[in-house]
Amino acid sequence: MYDSAGLEVLSREECFHLLEKVPVGRIVFTVLAMPAIQPVNFMMHDQSIVVRTAAHSRLARAARDAVVAFEVDEFENHDLNVGWSVVVVGTAREIRDTDELDELRQLPLRPWAPGVHDHYLRIDIEMISGRRVVSTATRLGAEDLTAS
Repeated sequence: MYDSAGLEVLSREECFHLLEKVPVGRIVFTVLAMPAIQPVNFMMHDQSIVVRTAAHSRLARAARDAVVAFEVDEFENHDLNVGWSVVVVGTAREIRDTDELDELRQLPLRPWAPGVHDHYLRIDIEMISGRRVVSTATRLGAEDLTAS
C-alpha cells in the first residue's frame, strides 16, 4: 500500500524488523520547551527501545518519564532514491528495578560516546509507523501487479 505521497506504508511487523536492523537512531525530546534531537546507539528488547546514557546527561534528565519520538532510517541506494524510515512515539522511563537493570546489562549494548554510561532508558512503544521510498519503476511494477 502507498500513501498519498507515493511512499510505501510499512506494516507494524516490518517496522519492528527494521528497528532491529540498524544500531543508531535519533531520539527527539524536549529541553526548555524546545525540541532537541540526539543520535544514540540502541537495542530492541522485549519490543521496547533501550538506550544507555550518562546519569546526569541532558538526555537522561529531559527524557525521564516523558513522551519522546525515536527515528531510524537507512538509504539503501542514493542513486535510485531507495530507502526507509521508521518513527516511534512512546514514553521513556528510567530503569531503576535491579532485576531489570541486571537483565539489560547483559545486552551487547555498548555506548559509542566516551564516558560512563550506566543509566538505562527504555522507550515503551505506543505508536509506530514506517515508510519506504522505492524507485518509480518498482512502484509502477507493483501497481501493475495489483491492477491485474
